[in-house]
Amino acid sequence: MSTTGMEIKTRRRGLAEAVELVSSMRFAISLLVIIAIAAIIGTVMQQNQPMPNYVNQFGPFWFAVFDKLGLYAVYSAWWFLLILAFLIVSTSLCIARNAPRMLRDMRSWRESVREESLRNFHHKAAWTAPLLPLPLAQQSAQRLANAGYKVKLVDKAGGILVAARKGAGNKFGYIFAHSAIIVILLGGLLDSGLPIQFQEWFLGKTPFMGSGIIARIPAQHRLGLGNPTFRGNTMIPEGQSSNTAMIPQGNGVLVQELPFTIHLNKFVIDFYSTGMPKLFASEVVVRDHETGKSFPATIKVNQPLIYRGVAVYQSSFEDGGSKLKLTGYPMQGKAGGSFAIEGEVGNTTALHSGNDKGGEQYAIEWSGFRPFNVENTGTNGGNDARAVSKDASFEEQFARTLSKHSGSAAKNADNKDLKNVGPSVQYKLRDKTGQAREFLNYMQPVTLEGAQVYLAGVRSDPAAPFSFLRIPADDNHGVREWMRLRAALADPVLREEAARRYAARALPPGAGEENAVLAGQLRESAAKTLAIFAGDGMQAPGINAAGGNPVNGGYLAASKFLERIPAAEQEKAAAVFMKMLNGTLWELWQAARARAGEAPVQATEAHGRFLQLATNALSDSFFYDAPVYLALDEFTEVKASVLQVTRSPGKKVVYLGCLLLVLGIFAMFYVRERRVWVWVKPAGADGAGNGAQALMAMSTQRKTLDFEREFEELKTVLPQSARQE
Repeated sequence: MSTTGMEIKTRRRGLAEAVELVSSMRFAISLLVIIAIAAIIGTVMQQNQPMPNYVNQFGPFWFAVFDKLGLYAVYSAWWFLLILAFLIVSTSLCIARNAPRMLRDMRSWRESVREESLRNFHHKAAWTAPLLPLPLAQQSAQRLANAGYKVKLVDKAGGILVAARKGAGNKFGYIFAHSAIIVILLGGLLDSGLPIQFQEWFLGKTPFMGSGIIARIPAQHRLGLGNPTFRGNTMIPEGQSSNTAMIPQGNGVLVQELPFTIHLNKFVIDFYSTGMPKLFASEVVVRDHETGKSFPATIKVNQPLIYRGVAVYQSSFEDGGSKLKLTGYPMQGKAGGSFAIEGEVGNTTALHSGNDKGGEQYAIEWSGFRPFNVENTGTNGGNDARAVSKDASFEEQFARTLSKHSGSAAKNADNKDLKNVGPSVQYKLRDKTGQAREFLNYMQPVTLEGAQVYLAGVRSDPAAPFSFLRIPADDNHGVREWMRLRAALADPVLREEAARRYAARALPPGAGEENAVLAGQLRESAAKTLAIFAGDGMQAPGINAAGGNPVNGGYLAASKFLERIPAAEQEKAAAVFMKMLNGTLWELWQAARARAGEAPVQATEAHGRFLQLATNALSDSFFYDAPVYLALDEFTEVKASVLQVTRSPGKKVVYLGCLLLVLGIFAMFYVRERRVWVWVKPAGADGAGNGAQALMAMSTQRKTLDFEREFEELKTVLPQSARQE
């Protein structure tokens, strides 16, 4: 076979060269390589996502470049469809050029072969037989027919030619395989976004970029029932119905009308013992708009509902508007009072940073609720690579300690311990300028490194992972004690009281003047230590995890303060600072409880562990940078099923193409063409001797061990008992 293209007779040289190029094998292979590269891009890069997601992922410059190239919707890009069209034309021309010749060759016996050419074959044999030429030719033809060959006898000058062929159908492999490419590409074009693009180009359809009630969306954003192909999604809360599907576009959505209405009675989800989802199922009632008839159905994963040419798949599930009850705890200033707040997923709730209406106003956008969360809570048995090094500087130690107590909620990816950690709520807190940060709070405490902590996640970039604040659970399995300690740290009066208590406890009782001076100095040092940790003692700016205000408290402030001390004294000063910080925070906790009229806590190991975790959380709270912490108390879950609705007429066409491709590959690889010629003539140089002479030659496209074995068998069977030469 030639790799060149079709040559047409025309005086226009450019046209002839263009036809030759398009119909050539090198052109088709180049197109296949480009399509493969485009398919890789379409697989790696998520398609048809909202444009802000791409801006956040790639940045403004590369977002514009990729947008011009159409990489956000590769399979419906004009250049991709153009390549498919050229490949269809190229493959069709290849078939038109080669198929007739192959069909003629399949029917041909190649009877024009001469005796001299047969002697030049590598696989040949000759023998004589005590038969006349015609009986010997008939005998050879019969034995070849018994071996599965089709046979033809041809009278030749000076002899008889027995022409036999077997496996000529392997040429159907080329025709089927190349036809399969055309059929699959046509099926792909039928199921592509090309029909929708035609409606946008010629019928004035445009994506809808706003929000509101679906029934009120104008007609130019809707696709009718006659749309031949589409792939969209519809989200249906329990007890509600939908008769439309949303088709995502690069700059909005198109509303696809459905010939029926789907009413969701119940969404069923089962879980494994680890909390991983095991089964999704939607119990629905379908009502046909044309006949008015209704029927129940259950849609499961890999068990779609197919009705009137539309397939409905179980895609995923979402929250359908769960009702939430939460308790808000102020996270800024010395206000320590909590307040109740309610919300509904998908809606917005107004919030003031203070208990009264005088605080800064925020809007809480409730974006998600999950009743189950499977997290990896495994540890590495204490061999933590983030452990503080003794040789590291004080600032490095604090930085590593900080990274250990903030970041992902499940950082030990190498140690799998998947557990269901209970419900969580996700929301965005938007200020009056429109800036928003996203939060993720778990309802129940999670056991991490042997301690129970509440996880409060925050991020400013939707594409970034959450960084988690770990609030230790108190004796009542809540966050009130930590919130009380946080508010007390922000209160200068309570800090002074804690410093006085620390000095009184650290020094032995006595009325001497020297003891009073030491007590005063110790009280001042303790008060300054608390002030530095609270962010009032000095300015130590550092950008927080949420990307908001500068951080000037916690361990970072302490490290900046200790940098002023000579390097030789830093380690000793750090030990004194931490000892004084732990002692004053203990007294601050007692002072806060005394102000609230509660008894002091006992100095136990458990309370010491709580204070250690609380200190780490207080330092991390400066990175949290939120006016309130919202703790989920109660919820009423409302499930919603996400269904994928498709009409794909090209699916059966693609199946046909796959069948042709399998048949073609099978024919090319497993069907071998073999041809045998037996030239029979009278014995003797002049043809006057007794008996007849036979010359056999055999050929094939691919020489294999099976071919060699078959040749040896024919070389033995055809001569029978005749004397071989």
